[in-house]
Amino acid sequence: MNKLKKIFTNWRVLMLVFFLLFSYLVLNGGLVPHFWDEGVTIRSVEQNSSAALAGIQPPSPKQTPLLKEKILSFNGVSVTSAADYYALEEKLSQNSTVVMQTTKGRYTLIAQSLDLGMRVYDSPTSNLRKGLDLEGGTRVLLRPTESVSKDTLELTTANLRERLNVYGLSDIVVRSATDLSGKYFVQVEIAGVTEDEVKELLSKQGKFEAKISNETVFFGGKKDITYVCRTAECSGIDPNQGCGKATDGSYNCRFSFAISLSQEAADRQASLTNKLTVVSGSTQGGSYLSEGIYLYLDDKEVDFLNIGSELKGRATTDIQISGSGSGRTQQEAMSDALLNMKKLQTIIVTGSLPVKLDIVKLDTISPTLGKEFLYNVFFVGILALLAVSGVVAVRYRKLKIIIPMILTLLSEIVLILGFSALIKTNLDLAAIAGIIIVIGSGVNHLIIITDGALTGESAQLDWKTKIKNAMSIVFGAYLVNFAGLIPLWFAGAGLLKGFALTTIVGASLGVLIARPAYAVILKFLMEE
Repeated sequence: MNKLKKIFTNWRVLMLVFFLLFSYLVLNGGLVPHFWDEGVTIRSVEQNSSAALAGIQPPSPKQTPLLKEKILSFNGVSVTSAADYYALEEKLSQNSTVVMQTTKGRYTLIAQSLDLGMRVYDSPTSNLRKGLDLEGGTRVLLRPTESVSKDTLELTTANLRERLNVYGLSDIVVRSATDLSGKYFVQVEIAGVTEDEVKELLSKQGKFEAKISNETVFFGGKKDITYVCRTAECSGIDPNQGCGKATDGSYNCRFSFAISLSQEAADRQASLTNKLTVVSGSTQGGSYLSEGIYLYLDDKEVDFLNIGSELKGRATTDIQISGSGSGRTQQEAMSDALLNMKKLQTIIVTGSLPVKLDIVKLDTISPTLGKEFLYNVFFVGILALLAVSGVVAVRYRKLKIIIPMILTLLSEIVLILGFSALIKTNLDLAAIAGIIIVIGSGVNHLIIITDGALTGESAQLDWKTKIKNAMSIVFGAYLVNFAGLIPLWFAGAGLLKGFALTTIVGASLGVLIARPAYAVILKFLMEE
């Protein structure tokens, strides 16, 4: 009892206990554990979707996982998993009413389509953010096709982030990176989603322009476009043309949406249309101008619109943009048309990227495979810990050495996880590899401390000198490892940053907090 009192009144041990308690609170969001929590958490809310119009807000990227809004019930039915939610959503019919209860309130949604505009996932049990390798998602590494400045790269990064935000995604990481040769890259990570349209937006520059008589009227972006309609009232399947069946049996659907031009763009349109002549309409009657307006996306024509004769010489700011989609069935054609509309709206809203980007590397991992990775990593971690425990047991054969050593290793893992949750970094396979490296180096350091204190030439020295000598070796090894890990921060265009960060942080917490505490505990336990 006297030894335990000495141990838990020592400042090094108290500091370790304090940081362990702090890590637990950060990971758990409080004292009550969430290991058995069920339900689904909202990952993203698409703009102007049924969910957004009902008042459901997309979660902030800065929110911790446990504080994000959870769905409790769907039309009175309890929702316990993401599979339950999507199964209930599939049963909806268009314009049906949905009453949804969440942790932040009660909402009434009108289903504009079979998709309410939300992405959900099984509710997390801690504040750890799982990376793509463990949760599934898409990682894209992009490289500018030409030499750019750092300011241009940051502007490109901001533009990409805005494009993805249009989709209501919150679990996204868009950051600039460099490799050891100084080349610039943009790294995008989208956890939990595998959407082809998002990847297409990342790779295309997205230069949108409208031309009359081969002269540009307006470009996409905030300079020429002041408003783009994205609500059901003024965007969607064109009510005048709708869907039709082609001669080959496929279906085509037309979409349209309203936009507002700046006064400068409207004046250019008036100047160009004033030079045109009025011609009679064909089968639809009415009259049009001799030239229409051509829409180009990345210098490729995507649509052509007739201009009514009443717009000749008029500086109108409100116009309609239209396009089409196709599919084997009418439902597929409608979905394709709405998807094409969403892409076009997004590019018109955000404008073109400052520089064209090429996809250097693209990794997509399904959520199912991510879960298998997580289970395998957990299983391998348990085996590694048992193997280390066995080696230590054979080496020392004393419980008062073995138990503190194993508890010290476990405490270092908790400290690393707590730090990851605190700085809101994603835990992926690279980070887990860093944790394993920290455990391996931690075992080596603890053995150095133990052997230095118990055996060899230091046997005749006092405890303080023994521990000091052992810790000097440990600290020297730490500095060497630290220096060797710094290049990994930039290697692979930042793809190894998670490994470098976890290893550096874990080794630092071990050397500065956990391992000195172990030395103190060992001293008091081995005293006669």
